Amino acid sequence: MGVQGQLSGDISLLVELQILDLSYNKGLRGPLPASIGNLKKLTNLILVGCSFSGPLPDSIGSLQRLVYLSLNSNGFTGKIPPTIGNLSNLYWLDLADNRLDGTIPVSTGTTPGLDMLVNTKHFHFGENRLSGTIPAQLFRSEMTLLHVLFDSNNLTGSIPSTLGLVKTLEVVRFDRNLLTGLPLNLNNLTGVTELYLSNNGFTGPFPDLSGMNLLYLEMSNNSFNASVFPSWIPTMQSLTTLMMEATQVEGEVPADLFSLPFLQTVLLSNNKLNGTLDLGTNNANQLQVVDLQNNQISGYTNRPGRSSVDVILVGNPVCQESGVSETLCTIPLPTSSYKTPPNNCVPATCSSNQTSSPNCKCAYPYTGLLVFRAPSFSDLENSTIFESLQNAMMNSFRLNQLPIDSVSLSNPRKDSSEYLDLDLQVFPASQVSFNRTVLSEIGFVLSNQTFKPPKQFGPFYFIGDVYQFFDDSTGSNKSSNTGIIIGAAAGGSALFLLLLIAGFYAYRQKKKAKRATEQNNPFAHWDSSKNQGAHVPQLKGARCFSFDELKKYTNNFSDANDVGSGGYGKVYRGTLANGQLIAIKRAQQGSLQGGVEFKTEIELLSRVHHKNLVSLLGFCFERGEQMLVYEFVANGSLGDSLSGKSGIRMDWIRRLKVTLGAARGLAYLHELANPPIIHRDIKSTNILLDERLNAKVADFGLSKPLSDTEKGHVTTQVKGTMGYLDPEYYMTQQLTEKSDVYSFGVVMLEILTGRRPIERGRYIVREVKMAMDRTKDLYNLHELLDPGIGLETSLKGINKFVDLAMKCVQESGSDRPTMGEVVKEIENILQLAGLNPNAESASTSASYEEASKGSPRHPYHKDSFEYSASFPSSKIDAQ
Repeated sequence: MGVQGQLSGDISLLVELQILDLSYNKGLRGPLPASIGNLKKLTNLILVGCSFSGPLPDSIGSLQRLVYLSLNSNGFTGKIPPTIGNLSNLYWLDLADNRLDGTIPVSTGTTPGLDMLVNTKHFHFGENRLSGTIPAQLFRSEMTLLHVLFDSNNLTGSIPSTLGLVKTLEVVRFDRNLLTGLPLNLNNLTGVTELYLSNNGFTGPFPDLSGMNLLYLEMSNNSFNASVFPSWIPTMQSLTTLMMEATQVEGEVPADLFSLPFLQTVLLSNNKLNGTLDLGTNNANQLQVVDLQNNQISGYTNRPGRSSVDVILVGNPVCQESGVSETLCTIPLPTSSYKTPPNNCVPATCSSNQTSSPNCKCAYPYTGLLVFRAPSFSDLENSTIFESLQNAMMNSFRLNQLPIDSVSLSNPRKDSSEYLDLDLQVFPASQVSFNRTVLSEIGFVLSNQTFKPPKQFGPFYFIGDVYQFFDDSTGSNKSSNTGIIIGAAAGGSALFLLLLIAGFYAYRQKKKAKRATEQNNPFAHWDSSKNQGAHVPQLKGARCFSFDELKKYTNNFSDANDVGSGGYGKVYRGTLANGQLIAIKRAQQGSLQGGVEFKTEIELLSRVHHKNLVSLLGFCFERGEQMLVYEFVANGSLGDSLSGKSGIRMDWIRRLKVTLGAARGLAYLHELANPPIIHRDIKSTNILLDERLNAKVADFGLSKPLSDTEKGHVTTQVKGTMGYLDPEYYMTQQLTEKSDVYSFGVVMLEILTGRRPIERGRYIVREVKMAMDRTKDLYNLHELLDPGIGLETSLKGINKFVDLAMKCVQESGSDRPTMGEVVKEIENILQLAGLNPNAESASTSASYEEASKGSPRHPYHKDSFEYSASFPSSKIDAQ
């Protein structure tokens, strides 16, 4: 599937169309035209995983026959059209993973709204930018909703009590918002099995959910009143997963909790739990992980038969006692991930690009990403669960009479939104590759919800990769494929008519699509396949690597060289022919979401060279790949060090040196680069530490160069990371160098406190302002300062450091210092501490080396080398 270009008003020619499915075509971009409303016979409008953008047209509301409306995983902006409320036959409504903003529309006396959708079963609105309160009118007792997913937005206020009227609900997700109040009647939702309310600002008493039959409960990172462990939780006999990190619970954990028959995971870190932990004697359940980090647990009862459970007590008093097992007081290494095993056969040795199927046949599989938004389990090593998914998928393909040999599932993992991601491979039955017709039919089964996974997997969607190995021996061709992709199930004479129209349409759009591609693709003139790279610009200090070269340097991108991953893709360690270590950031195939950011980072980093900036060595842009080649930075991010994940001890002097290095790198961008560059995403995870713990500013995907005409400020769309984002920039959209200064000030406060900018709804800038008292020792910040800073030592210059940080986070940019002034002040602070600010950092200390030996995490983990657009739960990218 590789349709490219834009939809235009000409789609009104397809008036007989019943199913419009253009899913997984990343080349499709631009707005959805208003003429979509002319396709009155549409029952399914499926545009999953494309690159559409712009506002959704109100004319969607005129498609009265629509049953499935899936527009997720695009770049749509603007508000949700209230006219969707007119779609009385709608069963499935999925607008998730876009950039939709504004409030949730409900009906008035003259306009429709989503509250009118009484027959709709699925509200999927997660990973957008919806704001405002949740209207009480949105939920009504006559509704038949099964899934309400509003996770990862900017919703405020309280969840309305009217939610409790919808007795049909099964899955509810309001996590990762700015909500503060819970309804008292939440307990009425007795059919809800998955409830996600984490990462909000809920206050008051911990809710009583004893009337619910929960399998999965996620309540972490809220500000509930301090209370003992809820007595109703151990009575929930179906519970598989309990996540209550940082929820203010205290007292002892009842031993009968661990006797629940289906319990798999218990996460209770960062609370005030105490006493002796006792997992009980019931060994018949499925318990895998009990994480009680950073509590006040003083003892542990070692029960026979519980050795298979990962018990984590790091940061508890019990770990200071002699005789305690080391395994309790270390964070365990991740276990191997599931992959479909061979089906009683020996895997075949296959030629290049072919893969051995579970039935040990070499072929070119169709690949993609399965995403489950609310699974009811958390044990990702349970092969039985994934076997049931494979069997269900194969049965679905057989019912649709598709020539499928087998399917393979691998690498189950949770992403930043707590979604379950699985890599899927579908293998052809009789040929080594699929033809276009079969591939389209596979996509149709997965995109139109024809396939129903086992119930414990919950709602899902699929994003298919580009397939390059077509077998067209059956006579299918590109023009017919276009028609099939557009309407694989139009049926009979309507399909014949569609093929004629689609072929004509495709011919007319060919040149227009080509022009659109060149206009929208930042690499349109970077075709490395022509003239041995003649079209690739010769950038200063950056080399264009071939795919084969990077494949060689990483031993075919082997798992042994996989040193980290995130929403953008994976990072691999490689070794050049001269022995130099490199880090290769490789975008995930089929989800290249950062084209403009990718090009920006190449162009900027190729011409900026400073010891406190991560060096770009080169890039690769061929075979549909986007890869950046950096110097290898050995000790991960500042954020990792502050959190303790990297094992590096960050005392006061070391923090000062890191602050100075990062400030110098940023000052270079502002004052010495030509033209000046605003980074626009300064944060602790974008400051890396080399082998000598020198700071290096990284990730220039959002950076903005300033032309001569833009000096002073530039008006631009707001981009950055929540918590670090300059409020003046957010309000005015006027970007200046002082916006970076604000973000750097937040990083300085993070360096002082060891806390993330926003924790449990508390903003570090506000917390420090409220606690500060310059008449008292350490400005009265004892409780906020990170103990690892060395509070028992003399912290020379710390008051001046606090003063400087608070100047950087002044509300008005004009009141903030420049980065050059920040550098000078930090140099003065270092001199106060008795150090030479121009001395090179010492090599890594022995204490660090010793600590890092047991570190379970590699420096290039989830957050390292990430484009900012990868984490919608914490990002601002308003338009």
